[in-house]
Amino acid sequence: MSAIDFTLGSRRLVSVPRALSKWSFGLEDVLAGTLPDAPPSGRDGVRVLSAPTGRLAEVAARYPGFVVGARQDYRRHHIDMGGSFADYMARFSGKTRSTLRRKAKKLSEDAGSYTVTEHRSPAEIEAFLAAALPLSARTYQARLLDAGLPDTPAARRAMLEAAEADRMRAFLLHARGEAIAYLSLPVTGATLVYAHLGYDPAWARLSPGTVLQMDALERLFGEARYRWFDFTEGEGAHKAMFGTHWAACSTVLLLEPTLANRTLLGARGAFDAGIAGAKSLAERSGALGRIRTLLRG
Repeated sequence: MSAIDFTLGSRRLVSVPRALSKWSFGLEDVLAGTLPDAPPSGRDGVRVLSAPTGRLAEVAARYPGFVVGARQDYRRHHIDMGGSFADYMARFSGKTRSTLRRKAKKLSEDAGSYTVTEHRSPAEIEAFLAAALPLSARTYQARLLDAGLPDTPAARRAMLEAAEADRMRAFLLHARGEAIAYLSLPVTGATLVYAHLGYDPAWARLSPGTVLQMDALERLFGEARYRWFDFTEGEGAHKAMFGTHWAACSTVLLLEPTLANRTLLGARGAFDAGIAGAKSLAERSGALGRIRTLLRG
């Protein structure tokens, strides 16, 4: 069972259950211009994740007669890891490089130093989960969106199996004797997949997610194994800053043409349009930042 959410900022207001299958597009599919095999529809339809925007008509054609809705268009940011870490850093302005160094220095000074641990083997992933899962439960993503690090037997098994095949990279940022940020990266082909990043909200002012991201990237570039770092679906300042390229992608629902599903998609469309209008007004008035802070509280 899946859910179709109505969200305001980082708060999920309503969640409507639907039996959906999932059709996900990997970054390598998007860049190569290929369509992966379409899955059978669930009882109510299909959730399409991060398909190339220019090929949505072909995607919908795989499910003739289905109703299309809840479309979200965005830039799918990713990092070209074909060069060195020094090459990657050179793309940033001097001001940005200075800001990144300053964030790490400030965290070190305020915390009395910090350390980053890397987790690859099954035993190391178990240690990662023991520290990261309680931390994830405190993040706003988990509390408000149910989007924290998954804590299910199936998710644990998938991570351990990936680690056994050397297809898992995970990192923890530690300060004052505790984990304060985590990053989980499954490996698919030559691509690192940005699955989960989270940090203790009590440390938010010191940018632990940014500090951990930079440390992890330096280590991963050093492996000289990967071609891409995929930030997956959705926009975000963090993704835009660290990404070197982007592809136009869309997430969309394809639902069986029942009255209930048509009504649901109509309501979701009206809701999204209302939110977009309110966001535009808030941006013009300068209140958007304050509203986002309140919604995360």
